[in-house]
Amino acid sequence: MLIFSMGVSVDGFIADREGRFAWTTPSDELFGFHLEQVGQLGAYLCGRRLYETMLVWETDPSLRDDELRAAFADVWCALPKIVFSRTLDRVEGSARLAETSVADEVAAALAASDQDVAIGGAGLAAAAIELGLVDELRMFRHPVVVGGGTPFLPPVTDEVRLELVETRTFEPRVIFERYRRLRGAE
Repeated sequence: MLIFSMGVSVDGFIADREGRFAWTTPSDELFGFHLEQVGQLGAYLCGRRLYETMLVWETDPSLRDDELRAAFADVWCALPKIVFSRTLDRVEGSARLAETSVADEVAAALAASDQDVAIGGAGLAAAAIELGLVDELRMFRHPVVVGGGTPFLPPVTDEVRLELVETRTFEPRVIFERYRRLRGAE
């Protein structure tokens, strides 16, 4: 299954107008849940900006300052990552640059693992959503309205039917929403 999961404001943005997302900083409880979720993945497809944002988990030893963050760094470093970029000519660690289309890379990642695969980065996820490739949307809805910025979802031309399959509330009042895409005559 292909999963798109991000922190999002109440008004539907993953970053504000200046590209900031500090309001998504997780509590230890939520961070532990992220660790659990990432630990269940077989691969992660990401855009350049997300790759560069997350690269610190592989390069900055100070992020291993407690057991929870060290465990996340270990899981993230081991996770195969496919990076989509028009500007990078190399990546580090367990990452590789995408060589084919979004559809082909998603299919290859899913075929290479018996685990779920995640996709992240607004533009990349939007392309996968438009192609009908995303099976689940997972939102961590933070109690803030930012008034504009990078939207979680792209504009769509056709209705995308979803089924709410899970909710959970974390401190400080972050609501996790997990939606499965309904396909066909469901």
